[in-house]
Amino acid sequence: GLPFAGDPRNVLKRVMVECQKMGYKFNVGPECEFFLFHTDEEGRPTTVSHEKAGYFDVAPLDLGESARRDMILNLEDMGFEIEASHHEVAPAQHEIDFKYDNALRTADNILTFKFIVKYIAKRHGLYASFMPKPITGVDGSGMHLNMSLWKNGKNIFADSKNNLGISEEAFHFMAGVMEHANEMCLITNPLVNSYKRIVPGYEAPVDVSWSPSNRSPLIRVPAARGSGTRLEFRSPDSAANPYLALAVSLAAGLDGITRKLTPGKGSMKNQYEMAEGEKQEAGINTLPRDMKEALEIFKQSTYMKELLGDHIFNKYVEAKSAEWESYQKFVSQWEVDRYLYKI
Repeated sequence: GLPFAGDPRNVLKRVMVECQKMGYKFNVGPECEFFLFHTDEEGRPTTVSHEKAGYFDVAPLDLGESARRDMILNLEDMGFEIEASHHEVAPAQHEIDFKYDNALRTADNILTFKFIVKYIAKRHGLYASFMPKPITGVDGSGMHLNMSLWKNGKNIFADSKNNLGISEEAFHFMAGVMEHANEMCLITNPLVNSYKRIVPGYEAPVDVSWSPSNRSPLIRVPAARGSGTRLEFRSPDSAANPYLALAVSLAAGLDGITRKLTPGKGSMKNQYEMAEGEKQEAGINTLPRDMKEALEIFKQSTYMKELLGDHIFNKYVEAKSAEWESYQKFVSQWEVDRYLYKI
């Protein structure tokens, strides 16, 4: 009759109980990006696509539009409230956004969403991949989390008296996420491949910073105000376990509120164009550059161990250590192309 110690859904439930004790309700709206690729003669996935469409392109350039429409209709039949859908920056890349909800419902919806997207893609003779960076040289797929805290039916991140329109609680929450960003990176970005997305120049954050405007920092404050006020956490990707990703994000934010942390000055510059010395002078830290670095930070984090519990923490470290070890032993095509004819 007791919850299984390894149940990630229960981790989120525990953090939500702490959130409720503080008088808050945590709402999250994810932005799920994915690629639609062709399959080979035997139905296996490839990274091949005939289309060359870009951001917000429509048919006939967007060859995946009919598949995406079918996904939306099926999701709506299942009770999803779809707020937006469009072609993303890279060829064959798409995004479908559904309405925010409480964290547990949102995590459940993310899993259902991924299943339906893959199922409908297959009906159209395509393969839907949520892999963070399946193709070199184009934008990867993220799962931005739009987060807000509510109390007595009101969004407490909103504050019209502040010149940015966001409250002290929002700043504290933001600071908490930034404080723990590197510790929880192995949860929000769990694959070797995740760190091929977190590189300069491809709309994914590489530094621990925030901005009221541009999209290069870790956390952005979107333009909507009032009930739509929220923080956009931009580093997570869809490979993450949604229960663990939302649990660590909420716990970090609540820690920021409890300790009244401050995020420092917001960055108005494009992070990719800032020199390292300039970042150091501004006190801007970087996210882990690969899974090995994220793993080492995670292993040393007593905060993450207490949050996840011994069972999940130890099993997660074991699994990710094995994944990195396997990656280290594999000879990639990049190595063959670069060295075989030179050495």
